[in-house]
Amino acid sequence: MKKRILINMLAFSMLAGTLTGCGNAGQKGVKLDPNNPISLTIWHYYNGIPQAAFDALTEEFNATVGKEQGIYVKGYSQGSVADLEKAITDAVDGVVGAEEMPDIFSSYADTAYATQKKVGLADLTKYFTEDELAAYVDSYVEEGYFNNDGALYLFPVAKSTEIMMINKTDWEPFAEQTGAEVEDLNTMEGVIKVAKLYYEWTDAQTPDVPDDGKAFYGRDSMSNYFIIGMKQMGTDLFEVNNGNVTLNTDKDKIRRLWDNYYVPYMKGYFAAFGKFRSDDVKTGDILAYTGSAASSMYFPDNVEGDNDVYPIDFIVCDVPIMDGGEHYKVQQGAGMAVTKSDEQHEYAASVFLKWFTQKEENLRFVCESAYLPVLKESNTVEALDKVIEDNAIEINPKAYACLESTMNHFDDITFYTSACFDNGYSARKVLDYNLSDKAQADKEAVELAVSAGTPREEAVAPYITDEAFDAWYDSFCQALNDAVK
Repeated sequence: MKKRILINMLAFSMLAGTLTGCGNAGQKGVKLDPNNPISLTIWHYYNGIPQAAFDALTEEFNATVGKEQGIYVKGYSQGSVADLEKAITDAVDGVVGAEEMPDIFSSYADTAYATQKKVGLADLTKYFTEDELAAYVDSYVEEGYFNNDGALYLFPVAKSTEIMMINKTDWEPFAEQTGAEVEDLNTMEGVIKVAKLYYEWTDAQTPDVPDDGKAFYGRDSMSNYFIIGMKQMGTDLFEVNNGNVTLNTDKDKIRRLWDNYYVPYMKGYFAAFGKFRSDDVKTGDILAYTGSAASSMYFPDNVEGDNDVYPIDFIVCDVPIMDGGEHYKVQQGAGMAVTKSDEQHEYAASVFLKWFTQKEENLRFVCESAYLPVLKESNTVEALDKVIEDNAIEINPKAYACLESTMNHFDDITFYTSACFDNGYSARKVLDYNLSDKAQADKEAVELAVSAGTPREEAVAPYITDEAFDAWYDSFCQALNDAVK
């Protein structure tokens, strides 16, 4: 990784002057003292290359705009997203041994919503003008308004969506011999047809061993599958008004989601083995998966099976949608919240957030993390390429392909994320694990039956009946209802 960081003090002085004037008239009078700087602590979940990029940018801020105005920023990784959420929750609840709340913290909307209700978050509309906020992608900013009170509690710093990645090396001989095409994967129904074809094609390669075909596809986030799948079919699974949620679990639409995931999973066409589906591509257990664009950084360079290791190339394509559905894509990625405190700390935090999300700085972070930038003007391949060239950045080719794919269609994408409500995190956990855990347990039972000599079709049959769906559907709805109480 090579970077050329050029610091033009005149340009930064001009930027500092711009940042000094951020906010409405009531906040322009906030005074900071460069000789007695405000210290800001940031908790985040960046690790590895993204963490190094974030640290480099904060150091640059401290040496320029921060020094000019009297602000010093220090970031601390809390580990994974789950680790960060626990650290925030423990700090909010005053758990013995927990650290004090940081000045700024990365957060998904559900966690920020709960934090704001318990201890309060800064209203960032005090520090950004309407024109300044209008420069950001509208849906990214709208996600940070929680309570219909006009207050902005969560600020976008880097966002993400889902993509589909394919092991190109193993796809090509399969496609050549069967006639399968990448365009067949535009819909979930098309994915199932291709996955069935792949299972049968791999099964036929060992004619002396029946029912040993390989899975083609997997996906990471099941909550995204439910929420976006329902939205593509015209329904908000979580309909939120003034913080109150109504569950829209239309049975026919939920049945389509069952048919498009659980049924092919049971038949061996889909699979999930490792922690993430990129792990399953690496072991050769699947050929394609749907996951976060940021996960492209972890798409393997090699397949490392039980008996063979070989390099693979990749294909990036759009996420399959429900056949006939509207083209919604998930909007995800943590924003940053500012803990409610005094005017000087809140203002200083807003100065850093504005600097970090400007075109040049934000795109440099994007190049190292595969997240999407948050300004409207930054979401173009031209802007990305210029930052790469100007800073001599050696961007991961998989990350670049994902960013390029999304940016090329950015104006045609409708991003969606469900609104916040009490116990929203618990509800999402039901979506993440309820059906996937059942699929895994039931699949293990099927494999036991097959290994004992039962034909796979016969072993699967009891699990995919109307009665089996009805029983699961009732339990699923009950679990969701219990979660949101």
